[in-house]
Amino acid sequence: MRELMDAEAARRTLRRVAAEVVEATGGAGELGVVGIRRGGAPVAAILAEEIARAGGPTVPVGEIDIALYRDDAATALPSPKIGPSAIPFEVRGKDVLLVDDVLQTGRTIRAAIEGLLDYGRPRRIWLAVLLDRGGRELPIAADFVGKTVDAGPEVRIEVRLSDDDQPQGAFAATEEDQ
Repeated sequence: MRELMDAEAARRTLRRVAAEVVEATGGAGELGVVGIRRGGAPVAAILAEEIARAGGPTVPVGEIDIALYRDDAATALPSPKIGPSAIPFEVRGKDVLLVDDVLQTGRTIRAAIEGLLDYGRPRRIWLAVLLDRGGRELPIAADFVGKTVDAGPEVRIEVRLSDDDQPQGAFAATEEDQ
């Protein structure tokens, strides 16, 4: 197992991404942040904190569960564990920053966009990821990338939260061969 990014490096990376978001969105005044359950939700919470620190407003944060929107739900999820989606702001007409921890094939993002549209039609959807590992199966690219990692399909990348599993806690990204 190899550590790609320790907790402090991840926080610095999200601080930089937050500054990029504030600049690209013209101050983030009309922005809502939605993290993809599981890995994207804590990253979204930290990113929202960093947006406020970077000079943006306090932005509302929600999370979306994509289990029912997966394109392989019928075959890969015979008894899916579906968690709640909670988006505490009006999506219609708003800029939404969709957040995930690791971007690979693009299928998770496609599912999240489909789920998000059930809440209304946003003015724009931006995508931020902590790590982009390549390996796309769909033509999806992130607007904001913390770090690009060259990893083959046999490599598993995992973002680990601190022991208390809190978004404010430290987390690190690791890579291991499967």
